[in-house]
Amino acid sequence: MTSFGQSIDRFSSAPWRDPEDDTLRLECGVFGVYGVRDAAAVTALGLHALQHRGQEACGIAAFDGQRFHTERHMGHVGDAFTGNDLVQRLPGGMAIGHTRYSTAGGSGIRNVQPMFADLETGGVAIAHNGNLTNFLTLRERLVQEGAIFQSTSDSEVILHLIARSRKARIVDRFIDAVGQIEGGYAIVAITNKKMIGLRDPLGIRPLVLGDLDGQPILASETCALDMIGARFVRDVEHGEMVVISETGVKSLRPFQNVAARPCVFEYVYFARPDSVVNGRSVYDVRKRMGQRLAIETGVEADVVVPVPDSGVPAAIGFAQQSGLPFDLGIIRNHYVGRTFIQPTQGVRELGVRMKHSPNRAVLEGKRVILIDDSIVRGTTSLKIVRMVREAGAKEVHLRSASPPIKWPDFYGIDMPERDQLLAANKSLEEMARFLEVDSLGFLSVDGLYQALEAGPRDPAHPQFTDHYFTGDYPTRLTDREIAEGRNDQAEKQLSLLSA
Repeated sequence: MTSFGQSIDRFSSAPWRDPEDDTLRLECGVFGVYGVRDAAAVTALGLHALQHRGQEACGIAAFDGQRFHTERHMGHVGDAFTGNDLVQRLPGGMAIGHTRYSTAGGSGIRNVQPMFADLETGGVAIAHNGNLTNFLTLRERLVQEGAIFQSTSDSEVILHLIARSRKARIVDRFIDAVGQIEGGYAIVAITNKKMIGLRDPLGIRPLVLGDLDGQPILASETCALDMIGARFVRDVEHGEMVVISETGVKSLRPFQNVAARPCVFEYVYFARPDSVVNGRSVYDVRKRMGQRLAIETGVEADVVVPVPDSGVPAAIGFAQQSGLPFDLGIIRNHYVGRTFIQPTQGVRELGVRMKHSPNRAVLEGKRVILIDDSIVRGTTSLKIVRMVREAGAKEVHLRSASPPIKWPDFYGIDMPERDQLLAANKSLEEMARFLEVDSLGFLSVDGLYQALEAGPRDPAHPQFTDHYFTGDYPTRLTDREIAEGRNDQAEKQLSLLSA
């Protein structure tokens, strides 16, 4: 049997990435429809709107009243779910869908969702957005008890917990299962008769309830509702389970009530700017972040230039607040494939130009303020700064519309370990020298909270999940704690042997 120490290396990390890749990724988006004609086709449209939340793989599970039908594919939604025969392949009036970028379990078709199982109570299909921080602990226990896993995804753990519950009703089995998991998550599932939506006790991962011609919709973001012409009803609240059946929508509260702490990175980077998350327009928040950034880090310059696309709203806000002109000094190529091979260092150095190209007419001879949403390792930022200088910029002042990222994430964001995070290992002056900029500035944590119109951050009871900036993790990190404890124990044993 694989030991826990081996498991943490094998299953907990995101897929291998080029160390030069400085892009943050969220692992998935979820969508569900109930009582809608051609539910799979509607779900495919919803997944199109959520493609930004996961571009590695996608899947749909539908139920036609008699049988479940599932399809899972590597690649984009538009490539996987096309053709006039989609509703013949996936018939039924109830369906859920998923877009994925793997964080727990690695890539591969066996980890693509939705996942399906036949239970004694009937079939269950489940799609999950987030990360379970006690996934490995639960998995090890289940394997010891005889469970046979078909994937290395934490979502399959939830299915096993549902299957092993002694409760009679499927809803009670769900409640029994989620009472054992930790972390940040949003879940949509369908059974033979119901669609279930669930949000973690802190509301770290988002989930909304919509209405399409009187029929309920569940989605990670409101932009998916807009895509299918559905009406936004409300956010599924933190710690809430909604059970949808032919009798309507029933709300349950399976967890002890605690204060909400939604993920602040939904506003910084992940959510689409046209979405409304927890009652806040993402676009408006990002503009206010730019305004606060200008107040806190203003500098004499000629032009404000965003790093597209995620830096655009903040750059607009910065320009409005500072009175400087906003212009597109960098043009993004939207047709770059994710699998481009960079075989040599020389080609890797040119790789940034496949995605971003300088607009010399805007940059040449100018003092440029570059606005990006965040700085992670700094590798991409350095390439962009050099590109802007090569296009003739006289000065380059880099500004991050979020605070310095100093701590890794364990709730579904593919983020490097702390020793690879630029701000965790260098001072502001050292970072500026590394990035080859004339000046560097970050939005403060208080400035971020002001942009969210949330009032000052309460250190005793933070209003958001913001550990990437503060180190204040909102839940236990069970797997991490066990792994670190066992690593410490192994090191002690090794030192005794060496003595």
